[in-house]
Amino acid sequence: MGLQEFWFILIAVLFVGYFVLEGFDFGVGMLFPVLGRTDTRRRVMLNTIGPVWDGNEVWLITAGGALFAAFPDWYATLFSGFYLPLLLILVALILRICAIEWRGKIDDPTWRARCDIGIMIGSWVPAVLWGVAFANIVRGVAIDENKKVVSGFFDLLNPYALLGGATTAIVFALHGAVFLALKTSGEVREDAVKLAARLSIPTVVVAGAFVLWTQLSFGKGWTWILVAVAAAALVGVVALTAAAREGWAFVLTTVAVIATVVLLFGSLYPNLMPSTIDEAYNLTIYNASSSPYTLKVMTWAAVFMTPVVIGYQAWTYWVFRQRISTKQIPPSIGLPLKTR
Repeated sequence: MGLQEFWFILIAVLFVGYFVLEGFDFGVGMLFPVLGRTDTRRRVMLNTIGPVWDGNEVWLITAGGALFAAFPDWYATLFSGFYLPLLLILVALILRICAIEWRGKIDDPTWRARCDIGIMIGSWVPAVLWGVAFANIVRGVAIDENKKVVSGFFDLLNPYALLGGATTAIVFALHGAVFLALKTSGEVREDAVKLAARLSIPTVVVAGAFVLWTQLSFGKGWTWILVAVAAAALVGVVALTAAAREGWAFVLTTVAVIATVVLLFGSLYPNLMPSTIDEAYNLTIYNASSSPYTLKVMTWAAVFMTPVVIGYQAWTYWVFRQRISTKQIPPSIGLPLKTR
C-alpha cells in the first residue's frame, strides 16, 4: 500500500469518526421539537452532548486539514464546486455553536427559545447537506480538463443526492434518539426509546434504498459485504429498540453508519471525484495528491498524534458516561434580560 492509499483510507476513517460521533450530536438537536417539550427536558438533552460535542467536531477539522494537505487538487475542486452547500453547512455549524454556548447566558424564555431554534437549524441543515454532498461526490459531477466543476448548485439536487440527504438525516435522527435513550433516565429515556422504535422502520426503508442504489450504480464486488452489514445492523436496530435494548441498538446504529461511509469511499476508490464529462478528467488518488515527501512527513505526524487524540477523546466519554435525568437539572441561572 502506497502513501496515497494510506491517506485515502485515513481520510475515510476521519469521516467515519465524524459521522458516528457528530451524527448523534445532530440527532439530539434535530429531536428538540419532539423530545424537548419543556426547558428542563431540552437541558437534559443538551447535557448529554455538552462535554463532547465540540470535541466531535475536531474530526471534521482534521479531515479537512488532511484532505487539503494530502490531496490539494481534491480540496480545491471540491470546495469550489460545492461552495454553496459547504458554506451553508459552515454557517449552520456556527449557528449551532453560538446557540449552544449562549443559550444559558440570559435568563429569558424567549432568548432560550431562539437559541433552541438555532440548535435545530444548525443540526438539520448539516444532517441533510452532508448526505447530498457525499452522494454527489460518489455519483460524479461535471469536472473539466482544468479540474474545475462547471455544473451549478441545482445540478447537485439530483434524485440520488436528495435520497442521500434524506438518508443521513433520518439515520442521524435515529442515532440521536438511541443515544438519548442510552444517556438519560426517567421520562426522557422512555420517550427516546419509543421514538427510536418508531424511527427505526422508516430508516430501514430510506437508508436501504440509498445503500442499494449506491451499490448497484457505483459499488464493487466486495462492497456487497458492506451493504449486507448495514442492512443487518438496521434491521437489528428495529428489534432492539422495540425491546428497549438501547445499548446494543446504539452499537448497531454505529455499525450502520460505519458500513455506509465505508461503502461510499469504497465505491469511490481510486477516484476522489469522478467527472461526468470524461473519465480522463477524474480526480484520483494519484493525479490529485501531494508530493511523496509531503505525504511522508504527514504520515509520521499522524502516526504519533492520532493515538493521543483518540485516547483523550475516549477518556472524555468514559468520564461523562453516567445517565442524566430531569431531577439532576438545577434551576436556570443567567443574567436577567433587562440587565443586558
